[in-house]
Amino acid sequence: MVETSKIVDKLFRLADQDCDGILTPDQAMEFLANLSNARPRSGIDKSNLEWLEQVFRQTVGNEKEIRRDDFKKIVISKNPFFTERVFQIFDKDNSGSISLQEFIDAMHQFAGQSPDDKIRFLFKVYDLDGDGLIQDRELQHVMRACMEENGMKFSEEQIDDLTMALFEDADADNRGAITYEALKNQLEKHGGLLENLSISIDRWLVPPKPKPPPRSLIGKLTALKPYQLSRPYMKNNYVYLIFVAVYFLINAGLFISRSIEYRNHNGYVILARACGQCLNFNCMFVLVLMLRQCITFLRTHGFSMIFPLDQHIYFHKLTGVVIFFFSVFHTIMHMLNFSINSNNYTLYEWIMTSKPGKYGLVGGAANPTGVSLIVILIVMFICSQSFVRRGGSFEIFYWTHLLYIPFWVLVIFHAPNFWKWFVVPGVIYVVERLLRLAWMRSERGKTYISSGLLLPSRVTHLVIKRPYHFDFHPGDYVFVNVPAIAKYEWHPFTISSAPEQEDYMWLHIRGVGEWTNRLYNYFEREQDKLHNIQEDIHGLPTAIYLDGPYGAPSSHIFRSQHAVLIATGIGVTPFASILQSIMHRYWKARHTCPRCSHAWASEIPPTVMNLKKVDFFWINRDQRSFEWFVNLLSQLEIEQAELGAAMERFLEMHMYITSALQKTDMKAVGLQLALDLLHEKEKRDLITGLKTRTNAGRPNWDRVFKQIQDQKKGKVTVFYCGPPQLGRILRIKCDQFGFNFRKEVF
Repeated sequence: MVETSKIVDKLFRLADQDCDGILTPDQAMEFLANLSNARPRSGIDKSNLEWLEQVFRQTVGNEKEIRRDDFKKIVISKNPFFTERVFQIFDKDNSGSISLQEFIDAMHQFAGQSPDDKIRFLFKVYDLDGDGLIQDRELQHVMRACMEENGMKFSEEQIDDLTMALFEDADADNRGAITYEALKNQLEKHGGLLENLSISIDRWLVPPKPKPPPRSLIGKLTALKPYQLSRPYMKNNYVYLIFVAVYFLINAGLFISRSIEYRNHNGYVILARACGQCLNFNCMFVLVLMLRQCITFLRTHGFSMIFPLDQHIYFHKLTGVVIFFFSVFHTIMHMLNFSINSNNYTLYEWIMTSKPGKYGLVGGAANPTGVSLIVILIVMFICSQSFVRRGGSFEIFYWTHLLYIPFWVLVIFHAPNFWKWFVVPGVIYVVERLLRLAWMRSERGKTYISSGLLLPSRVTHLVIKRPYHFDFHPGDYVFVNVPAIAKYEWHPFTISSAPEQEDYMWLHIRGVGEWTNRLYNYFEREQDKLHNIQEDIHGLPTAIYLDGPYGAPSSHIFRSQHAVLIATGIGVTPFASILQSIMHRYWKARHTCPRCSHAWASEIPPTVMNLKKVDFFWINRDQRSFEWFVNLLSQLEIEQAELGAAMERFLEMHMYITSALQKTDMKAVGLQLALDLLHEKEKRDLITGLKTRTNAGRPNWDRVFKQIQDQKKGKVTVFYCGPPQLGRILRIKCDQFGFNFRKEVF
C-alpha cells in the first residue's frame, strides 16, 4: 500500500531539501527533527496551492509549461542573471521549460520560509556550476549582477575589493571556496537578516487579499473626512488654520454686507456687487503676499509665530484662484443683468464700448476694462498651473505673470473704489521695487560668475563673486538674471554657501527647464573653449545680477532645538548652506591656549544657535547624484572629528540611495554585506566616499521618527526640500509624532 500510493517518493522529496536526488545524513536528521517538532510548519496550504496553480495557468495560457521568455515576465529583474538562475533552479530536468509539477515542487522547497530554506535557495543562485561550492570567480560574477541590479557602478578594483571582503569573511577556514555551512554561518552573524530575507518569488505564495466587506454609512462618512480636520493636524497647524479661517470670514463678511447694501436690486446685481467687493479685498491681498522684503523682515524678527509666513506662496496661489472664480461669476452676473436691463443699448454696446457712460472710475470705463481683465485673468490662471511651471515651460509662466502690471492698472479704472484698498500696499510695493532695482544695478546686485562647474544630472555649480554688503542667512534664496542666457528673465535659486564664506557665494542649479538647460549648455561650451588651445579664452567674466536675498522656511533652523533636515536630490542646496554655517559657528566657539596649546569650546549662546541636535537625511535616486556635495560633506565629517565626540553626536548624517535594494532582498544581500564589510574595514563608504554608511532603499519614516522622538533632544522641527508627494507624507508623519513641519516653497 505504501508503494502504490508513492508515499516513499513524497517523503524522500520532502527530506531531500536541495532536490539533488541524494539524501544526506544531515538532511535525514533535520527531516526527523521537523517531524518531531510540535511547532506547526508554515507551508503551502490549500489556498496557496490554488493561487499558485492560478498564477501558473495565467502565465502559460494554453501551453502546459512555462518557457524562459514567459518566466522573465514573472521574475522582473534589471539583470538577466537572477531570472536565469531562478529558472534553472525550477527547471530540474533541464528541459528548457517548467512544468506545473516542477513549479509546485520548487515552491515546496522554500514554502516554510525557514532560514535554512532561504540559505539553500541563495546558495543555489550563487553556485553557478552546481558543484556545491562557491568559487571566487562565481562570487565576482554574482557581485557584478548585484551591482547592476542595484543601479551602482564601481571600478574593477572596487569590485575585486568587494568580492575579496565577502569571500574572506565567509571562508573563515581558508578552504579557497565557500561551502553551504560557511554561507550559513556568515548570514547568521547578522541578526534578523535571515528571518527577513525575501526572494523574488515570495509574492507567489501570497494569494490576493479578499475584498473587504462593505462599510457602514458611518464608516463611509468617516472615510470622507479630510485629513486637515484631524486633531493632530489642527494641533500642529493652528496658526495656518486660524489665518485661513480669518481669510474666508473676511470674504464672507464682505459678500454679505454688500448683498445687504444692494438688497433692493435684482439678484444679478446683488451677486455681481457682492463678488466685486470681495474682489477689491482679494486683488489687494494678492499683492500683500508678494511683498518679499516685508515678509523677509517679519520672518527674521520672529513673526512666524503669529503669521503663517512660510505659506505666503500658498496663500498667493489660493487668493489667485479665488480672484479667478469671483471674477468669472462677477462677469456672468453683470452680463445677465445687462441682457434684461438693456436701457436701449445692445449687449455688445454694454460690454465692448463706453457708450452707456456708467460705472468705473471714469464713467463708462468699467465694461471694456472688464473684458480686458477677464482675458488677462484666464491667460494668467492657465499659465500659472503646475503643468506649465514644472513642465519645463517656466518662461511661459514668467512672462504671462508680468501681466499683473496692466491688470492692476485696469482694475483701478474698472472699480471706482479699488484705489482705496490698493494705495497702501501699492505704495509699499513700488518702494520695494525701486529699492530692488537700485540694489540690482549697484555694486550690491551686479557681480560676475567666477566659474561654472558641471556636475552629474545636469547640475551647474555657479561660483559667484559675493557683492559688497550682500548679507544673507543660511537657507535664503535669491533671484538671478544672467544676460548671457536671457536678458530679461529672473529665476529664484537657493544660496548653497554659508554666510560666513566672505569672498564668494554658491548656487547649484539643475537643468529642468529651458533657462536652466541653456545655462548648463553655456558653461559646457565655455569648458570646451578651455580645452581648445587655439580658442581665445581671455575675455570678460560672465555678468550676473542678484535680487535678494529673501528668507525661506529653513532660516528658522537656529531657533529650533532638534532639527531634522530632509532633502531629495538637488533639494540639498539650502541645507548645504545651513550645515556649513553650523560648522562655522562651532569653529568660532573653539579656543586654543597660545602657551600650552590646550583646546576647548565655549558654550554657544541661544541667541546665536539654540540647536541641541541635527539629523541630516539626503535621499538620491542614483550613485552619481551624491557627487554634488560629497566634497562638502566629507569636509564636514573631518571637521566633526576634529571638534570631538560631542560634535559627532550633535550632527548625524543619513544617506539613502533609492535605486539600491535593501539588504533583505536576495538580489542585494551579497553586495550589501560586502559594502558593510568594506565599510567596517576601511571606515569609508564605497558609494559616496564618506564615513557615513549609505542606506539602501527609502527610509522607513515611522521607524526613523520614533528613533528621533526617543532621543528627547527638545522640540523636533522637520525641514524639507523636495517633491510635494514626499512632502505630504512627511507632513502627516510629523502631525502623528507631534513634530513641527516646514517645507521649502518658492
